[in-house]
Amino acid sequence: MAIDQKDALFSLVKSLSKSEKRQFKLYVGRLGGNADANFMSLFNLLDKVASYDDELILKKTNIKKQQISNTKAHLYKQILVSLRFNPVHHNIRAQIREQFDFAAILYNKGLYKQSLKILDKAKELALSNEENNLAYEIVEFEKVIESQYITRSMSNRADELSEQAKKLSLKNVRTSKLSNLSLQLYSLLLKEGYAKDDADINKVNTYFEKRLPKIVYSELGFKEKLFLYKAYLWHSLIMQDFLSSYKYSQKWVDLFEEKPEMKMHNPVFYLKGANYLLESLFLSKHITKFNSVLNTLSNDVKTEKIAINENTKTLLFLYYNQNKLNLHFLEGKFTEGLPFVSKLLLKLEKYANHIDEHHIMVFYYKIACMYFGAGKNEDCIFYLEKIISNKDLKMREDLLCYTRVLNLVAHYEAGIDYNIEKLIVSTYKFLLKMNDLHQVQRKMILFLKNLSNIYPQDLKKEFIKLHSELLVFENHPYEKRSFLYLDILSWLESKINNVTVESVIQKKAKKSLK
Repeated sequence: MAIDQKDALFSLVKSLSKSEKRQFKLYVGRLGGNADANFMSLFNLLDKVASYDDELILKKTNIKKQQISNTKAHLYKQILVSLRFNPVHHNIRAQIREQFDFAAILYNKGLYKQSLKILDKAKELALSNEENNLAYEIVEFEKVIESQYITRSMSNRADELSEQAKKLSLKNVRTSKLSNLSLQLYSLLLKEGYAKDDADINKVNTYFEKRLPKIVYSELGFKEKLFLYKAYLWHSLIMQDFLSSYKYSQKWVDLFEEKPEMKMHNPVFYLKGANYLLESLFLSKHITKFNSVLNTLSNDVKTEKIAINENTKTLLFLYYNQNKLNLHFLEGKFTEGLPFVSKLLLKLEKYANHIDEHHIMVFYYKIACMYFGAGKNEDCIFYLEKIISNKDLKMREDLLCYTRVLNLVAHYEAGIDYNIEKLIVSTYKFLLKMNDLHQVQRKMILFLKNLSNIYPQDLKKEFIKLHSELLVFENHPYEKRSFLYLDILSWLESKINNVTVESVIQKKAKKSLK
């Protein structure tokens, strides 16, 4: 019976490039008997088929039903071993670990001096690249060897290694505490969402201050500063302090500008930092700087300043395309951006197996917003329905809520109002259930609910009234985010002045260009 195409072995085989497949066959072929082995038959079959199917394996190979599990496990391991030898996958950490393994082999053969020599070079490489956990492991191994091999020329060797181990241990503990805080704040954002009132602000501040370790900034290395800035960034985002989030995301990216080699050694951290900087600039509506950062990221890819592998390719696809959509929102160029959306949807199919469902739904929400801005309301509803109909979706609550509010507005704009009352009730119940009913949302739903009771000649007056009521929340510390997900004010202005929402946002973008 056919099973999920995300079977681990099947996904691994399908992720291999032509050169990786060729190398695997050469690696396996070093022993003549492997060519006809069951695991090679399985590899050749999985390489050709479009989906994983146990029945097909039994039919097309000599593998028996009870052998499938072991054959899959063996093939999986052989592919990983082959990939480990591929230079493409050799990064600094892999080089250090390889040297550590060589030193262990020499130690086991009793060649202590040679082992120590290799460890010393590996340690230097680890320290220069801020790989402090690996450096600590190396020092601990050096201590083991030195206890059996006394180097009389360095009588202070024991003290030197002990001091080195102590310093590295302190750095690793500090890094661990800061990375833990960063992860805990990210988890808090996913669970609780953004601060909604003063009580939330006090709660988050207490949470943050309680867990922030005491530090001396001048003693911090690259990784410690990185996790410190990450922690402050998440704190700022939860507090909806966009200026502060810009400050710390910029500091994060500046770390990599000061040490450009780290873009190659830690490309994921750099890409995430650049993405959060772009997000902060989007939230602050800083169009000029946003454009500059997006161009820098694009140039870094073109000039190969970032290590490119399947992981970073996926992240680049996510971050570049999400922020390209955000740029269209900032500039109000929705119609102009529709050809980009068409190309994006094709690419999204290609990356579907590499991206989690949450990020795919975020793309759908942004695409829906593009269609709404361009006046294509039925297309907007189509992509919103993909989110609403997904009952197993684990997505940020705020985006789920605004998906339903935008769905209401799009139905009204498209003239699909035969079931608007039912839609309003279900949306209201959903928002109450999510505990995310802001004042902006309340007033929007109440307005839409009363639309059927408003005479056509009074409609413009009611749009003006709602606009004035919502305008007071535009810079409200806890309500302002509503306008970032769904620019209700611009939509109302378009209705009042009888122009497109696109033209309203473009006019605002020109005025606020900075």
